[in-house]
Amino acid sequence: MTKTPEQWLEETSPAKRGGVLKLFMGYAPGVGKTYSMLSEAIRRHSRGEDVVVGVIESHGRKATADLATQLESVPRKKLEYKGTIFDEMDVDAILARKPRVALVDELAHTNVEGSKHAKRYQDVLELLDAGIDVLSTMNIQHLESITPTVQSITGITVRETVPDWVLKRVDEVVMSDLTPEALQNRMRRGDIYPLDRVDRALGNFFRPGNLIALRELALRQVAQEVDRSLESYREKDDSSATVAVRERIAVCISSNPAAQYLIARGARMAQAMNGELYVVYVDLGQDGSEANQKTLAANVQFAENVGAQVEKRTGKSVAQVVADFVRAKHITQVVFGRSATMGVKRYLYLSAIHKFLRDAPPVDVHIVTQEPS
Repeated sequence: MTKTPEQWLEETSPAKRGGVLKLFMGYAPGVGKTYSMLSEAIRRHSRGEDVVVGVIESHGRKATADLATQLESVPRKKLEYKGTIFDEMDVDAILARKPRVALVDELAHTNVEGSKHAKRYQDVLELLDAGIDVLSTMNIQHLESITPTVQSITGITVRETVPDWVLKRVDEVVMSDLTPEALQNRMRRGDIYPLDRVDRALGNFFRPGNLIALRELALRQVAQEVDRSLESYREKDDSSATVAVRERIAVCISSNPAAQYLIARGARMAQAMNGELYVVYVDLGQDGSEANQKTLAANVQFAENVGAQVEKRTGKSVAQVVADFVRAKHITQVVFGRSATMGVKRYLYLSAIHKFLRDAPPVDVHIVTQEPS
């Protein structure tokens, strides 16, 4: 049976379990996440900690591979899929070995069919649940709420993602940083990819504009994690200053697939403000078809993956239902999407917004143009 995000977090809560999760975050391949993780692991090992490598992806980088040889590695599990043999991390073998610390590279990795869990972050959560500390890595483009932004910046679709709720289980985040210029120099030297792939990479993903934007996204995310840690400390420390009331953001969605763009936008706003995120769907009785139900379910799943609390309400007027919700939940900001811009539909849309503004308590309203579905 598949566990919900809430069940995973409940079972692996630091208050209940001993496992500590430290994440090395970067903004692009080659910034040094895995190298930094291995360096820390070697230092811990030299101090007497029992450290093992669960999985390291060196991608042919000699410096990384050489560091990994200094630590004990738990043999990977071989799985056959469509006639090909794959090596995946052996979760059960690590659990049986019972180390103090396990290294698990590339948190967003999708395991091959037949593995114990579908995603590597689920492997990590099980290790934490067993009281094993984990050092792991990921790039910012693999955070689910950021993938639409990354696609708009780079034109590249990110297929392996980590739900935002997983980061709530992270105890410490380290930014593995490098200037875009230094990263490009590494690329030209062949330190990241083979030399025959360098020109193509520099002309696509590793363009200066892409790297600058991705680096900013990563720095913001790490800053938000630091703020979250400070707030948690203040909540536990009675001598600290009173924590300010958090922003509460509500995103209104329909069964339109473009709603995921709105949800992602709201998630970024909530993270930037260290606020709470709600996603509201008002059932007007118009989404009964199988196709609409399928896209609605996908929107709800996406909202849950980025850490939103989903609320489903019924009524005859979206404006009235959302206004009541805003009042009941003390929402501070509301996000509406705009896709209908012509003729009667445009008039009805504007009328609904005006009715909401009339009926709702004082609240900031954001009108976001949705990307084409």
